[in-house]
Amino acid sequence: MSGITELTQLLKTMSPHLQDGEFAFCTTEGNVADYVHLNPVCFFQESEGLTLILLADDAKREKIPFEGTYRKITLTVHSSLEAVGLTAAVANKLTQYGISANVVAAYYHDHIFVPSAKATQAMKALAEFT
Repeated sequence: MSGITELTQLLKTMSPHLQDGEFAFCTTEGNVADYVHLNPVCFFQESEGLTLILLADDAKREKIPFEGTYRKITLTVHSSLEAVGLTAAVANKLTQYGISANVVAAYYHDHIFVPSAKATQAMKALAEFT
């Protein structure tokens, strides 16, 4: 199933959903296999180290350092990986409110990580698209 590519339709139907929990962006050494027991929502191997996005409580429990916590907003519309402009439109909207946007595009949905303290404000900003 291919997703929606038309930007206007994506913005009108993205239905942002604020997920439960607070997340941490961590960097560490090793391989993702060393951390699979933490069930990271995302990982990326960079030349400087392994980046993990974990529940903040799991990172604390495992004593993996991080700076700040984030809430995950899932855009529940099935966006195509070929769609043009959705990430830019969301980032620009959040920029208007001084909110950073860390975007992860997965197969079905885009996920926006915003600072925990600004999550409610981010949801209000994204609601302006509909």
